[in-house]
Amino acid sequence: MPYKEKPIERKYYPIGMVAKDLGVAPSLIRFWEKQFPEIKPKKNKNGKRLYTKKEIERINLIHYLVKEKGYTLGGARAHLSESSPIEGNRIKVIENLTELKKSLLELKDKL
Repeated sequence: MPYKEKPIERKYYPIGMVAKDLGVAPSLIRFWEKQFPEIKPKKNKNGKRLYTKKEIERINLIHYLVKEKGYTLGGARAHLSESSPIEGNRIKVIENLTELKKSLLELKDKL
């Protein structure tokens, strides 16, 4: 049986990594941090922001609402205050399906 490398789970993620995964500038995440009280990253001794998985899920939802659905910041804020955990799960499913589609297209190109 071949060796499969297990991805390392982190407890905290730096802002650069979060921004890169979303394809946005770190300054946008810092801006959203001021606009949405739900996003409160820890800061290390050097003042660098560190985000938990829960905060990253919230940022992903904000990104989805604002950038893909076209919500205003006020509309996204209102949606988050009414939002249920089901909405966050829906975002995860969409992301997983997008990654699966990308993998399948790459596999198709190899054939």
